[in-house]
Amino acid sequence: MRPGAFSVIGPRSAGFRILVVALGGVLLAGLWAAHTMESEGHHITGMNNQIVWGIPHVFAVFLIVAASGALNVASLNSVFGRVAYQPLARLSAILAIALLLGGLTILVLDLGRPDRLIVAMTYYNFRSIFAWNIILYTGFVVIAGIYVWFMMERRFQRYSKPVGFAAFAWRLTLTSGTGSIFGFLIAREAYDAAVMAPLFVAMSFAFGTAAFLITLLAVARASARPLDPDILARQARLMSIFVVVVLYFVAAFHLTNLYAAEHGGVVRFLLVDGDPYALLFWAGQVTLGSLVPLVLLWTPRLSRSPAACFVAACLIVLGGLTQLYVIIIGGQAYPLMLFPGYEVSSTFFDGETGRYSATLNEYLLAAGGIALAALIVTLTVRVLPIVPERLRLAAGDSVTART
Repeated sequence: MRPGAFSVIGPRSAGFRILVVALGGVLLAGLWAAHTMESEGHHITGMNNQIVWGIPHVFAVFLIVAASGALNVASLNSVFGRVAYQPLARLSAILAIALLLGGLTILVLDLGRPDRLIVAMTYYNFRSIFAWNIILYTGFVVIAGIYVWFMMERRFQRYSKPVGFAAFAWRLTLTSGTGSIFGFLIAREAYDAAVMAPLFVAMSFAFGTAAFLITLLAVARASARPLDPDILARQARLMSIFVVVVLYFVAAFHLTNLYAAEHGGVVRFLLVDGDPYALLFWAGQVTLGSLVPLVLLWTPRLSRSPAACFVAACLIVLGGLTQLYVIIIGGQAYPLMLFPGYEVSSTFFDGETGRYSATLNEYLLAAGGIALAALIVTLTVRVLPIVPERLRLAAGDSVTART
């Protein structure tokens, strides 16, 4: 094996075929669920007039946010000059593209009329953050694809660094735009905050790094390639830093809302009284999704253990989904304050807390998006030389990056 050489994962095995068939089956189940919801109408889901974004949106936003953060390893090489991460940059970029396509597929299929996407792509309202996000999502796939091409093509490798800079800037803009969707919704007291943009950027770093580490461990096991403990230690340190940053922004968000008297009710709803959102926040997001992984990642012996790092990464993913559930579903469940200082009631449930219970179709659609992302990565590493033959950091870690 040549140092720094890349190769496909093969030859084909029974395990590979079983994985592809399993992922394809989940994807087909998701497509069936989307077709059922389109044919029967969204009344067969748990979504209603109060809560119009459900479980599919939680998973879709998670995948989109994680896609941005999955590019962390590639950015460490091209933007920050960490040459040691160069062997893992290709896998990082491919995973970013796959996660974004999986998330966007969920969103498109949940529209009820996927063909309406053509209207959104041809007529733009530039005062709408949703219109801007279509440009950002499409541009990210194009730039990340060019980035992979330049890294793989020897003739263009000298251009991979400037393209990496462009991808880094684009991913920050993309995640800020996703967070701004919620930050600009002034009608919802749980959303209306400028801190939503940096919060989502921090979330992308944590979720994307966790998704990359899970993928890297799976690839190492599938290809029987030993994984350098230094990679685990560095990824563990990065994940722990990002988890702490997310906790900081979450605390800043709720504390600033408490300072504003008009937002005190929604903070109490999400953190104390809301059922099940308060329990999900403290038990799911804070404890299982943040504190337990930090203990695992900050224990020197465990931070170099593949099993412990895998568990920590999975818990961070679980905590991320819980966090987005509280933000998206909990934010809609809290009643709109149409007339502050007055009690509002009507036959349309005005002034009442929204109720939501996801159905099987919603879970299948969400699982289909994850299966699509996993299937893209699985097939890509099988046909393209994405994974290094030796899963270890490159020699040297200079300030000036080499390509």
